[in-house]
Amino acid sequence: MALQIELDEQVETPKLSLIMDELEAGEAAVELDDQEPQAVIEWAIDRFGSELAICSSFQAEGCLLIDMAWRINPKIRVFTIDTGRQPQETYDLIDKVRDRYGINTEVFLPDTKVVEQMVTKHGNNLFYRDVNKRLLCCQVRKVLPLRRALMNYSAWMTGLRRDQWATRSNIRKIEIDHDHGGIVKLAPLADWTEQEVWDYIRANEVPYNELYDKGYKSIGCGPCTRPVDDGQDPRAGRWWWETGAPKECGMHCAIETGGFEHELAALLGKNGNGHGSTNGGV
Repeated sequence: MALQIELDEQVETPKLSLIMDELEAGEAAVELDDQEPQAVIEWAIDRFGSELAICSSFQAEGCLLIDMAWRINPKIRVFTIDTGRQPQETYDLIDKVRDRYGINTEVFLPDTKVVEQMVTKHGNNLFYRDVNKRLLCCQVRKVLPLRRALMNYSAWMTGLRRDQWATRSNIRKIEIDHDHGGIVKLAPLADWTEQEVWDYIRANEVPYNELYDKGYKSIGCGPCTRPVDDGQDPRAGRWWWETGAPKECGMHCAIETGGFEHELAALLGKNGNGHGSTNGGV
């Protein structure tokens, strides 16, 4: 069973009102499935207003979405998860996006106490040692802060594409995100190819991560990402030392191994009042 993190009763959540049920989301997904990304974005902005945000790790797709959405509504909200292990090029790009679009990216960080406990027990580079420890690090640094971030929105927009990886082949442009309280999750670029993404970026002079010019195809944390050769799968540079493990961190699909969940629960149980983290552990 996937680990469920109990919310601390003292955490105050924004009052969100723009909800959708499965039927309404399903009808919208069918209606917009063959539409261009701009049409999906415009629909989402009209439907959710300020309760909508783009979740961007500042890869190519996320930067493209920011540009498209900004052209429709310059007040579009953008947030990112700062794991504390990002390449400097990613931080530089966040500043470039702020300067270009006037967008102050909302930044969510992992819980310091939980990170301290994890690193004290397993070391800074625990992810190289086995898959469970890598997944533990991803949960602490990415997934738990994402859960906290999404408490602020009724809908979130991602740069997921169906041809990125097998686990993403069936994503819909609009769906109910049951892993995060039943809010709406959007993937306007679901049916786009990598070539279409880069054609748009070049045509519109969208800022992008300088690491792409150094052979990177998919960019995550610095220690877990490297360039790939021409013709290699774009995600081959992510967690390249693993064999047979999913090229996912758990932000976009639940991952269960039977190992790291117990470790994560133990870390959270030591933090505060036993309800999990009061900062990043929701």
